[in-house]
Amino acid sequence: MIRVAICGASGYTGVELLRILANHPKVKVTAATSEKSAGKTVTGLFPHLDAYRDLVLEPMDRERLLKKADLFFLALPHGASQEAVDFFSRSKKTVIDLSADYRISDVATYEKWYGLPHQYQVTLKKAVYGLPEIYRAKIRKSRLIANPGCYPTSAILGLMPALKKGLIEPARIVIDSKSGTTGAGRKADVAVSFCEVNEGFKAYGIGVHRHTPEIEQELSGLAGKKITVNFTPHLLPVDRGILTTIYAPLAKRLTQEKAAGIYTQAYGGEPFVRVLESGIFPNIKNVRGSNFCHIGVKVVERTNTLIIVSAIDNLVKGASGQAVHNMNIVMGFDETEGLRNLPLFP
Repeated sequence: MIRVAICGASGYTGVELLRILANHPKVKVTAATSEKSAGKTVTGLFPHLDAYRDLVLEPMDRERLLKKADLFFLALPHGASQEAVDFFSRSKKTVIDLSADYRISDVATYEKWYGLPHQYQVTLKKAVYGLPEIYRAKIRKSRLIANPGCYPTSAILGLMPALKKGLIEPARIVIDSKSGTTGAGRKADVAVSFCEVNEGFKAYGIGVHRHTPEIEQELSGLAGKKITVNFTPHLLPVDRGILTTIYAPLAKRLTQEKAAGIYTQAYGGEPFVRVLESGIFPNIKNVRGSNFCHIGVKVVERTNTLIIVSAIDNLVKGASGQAVHNMNIVMGFDETEGLRNLPLFP
């Protein structure tokens, strides 16, 4: 049994971590922090988390927390994680960071897109990008995991087989993503309030969304050369879920059967990626509440284009579920431990 602390436990990803870990037989959550709600019980804020009726939220006193846990999930805002990750990492604790602070390996790129200086470059070099389907071996040996963003998870998993097999022209990739409102975080913000979002559907962050360099970094690694993409996110009037549609010109003629076979083979041994049968495409409803990623592919022979559709729950496979998957790998547990729940339907 390992002792786990969740820093930033009152945000959506923190709450989702609590929910998932309540069913993990090898984990005990021994501390949960929240600056705004310190002193309240978890169930006082979130009655559905009945397993934590005796757990009291506390301020993030780092020295005190050191004695309480062996592994730390940091569900803090971008920028706020930098110092905390460095502190716990230097204190020989295992750290899984759900912010963007340790995902981007190039400091100048991080500072350009996030508008913040990165003050812990030595620690940054120790971080491993936590996408298990690509970096499982590195994750297993690391004690500092940078958990991927939700949009990048959906895009990278969608494109990985095509890039590794050289199926597409990497210079002309278009990534079109739609996310539920929980992707914006649990905060008071007019832009994601009910009346602003309900019955609406809009694009935002066109050409400037902060997940762009993360996507490009990982796709460039897969392709073995620098890749830039056109990435446009959209806001859906739903609570959770990401549907990503990717358009890429084929490098050569390819049949639907061959494309489907390549994707099925690429993910055949993965516990949380499902390639759907030809003609069936993902729906966010079919992954809701689960750690699964569903992928569908279509070869459009008329335009010689590969269209890839992926769906994830942004709070699970796109955040907290993936963090638990990473923990399982690091700790040597069965990778599916605590993550076997099937999606909710409807």
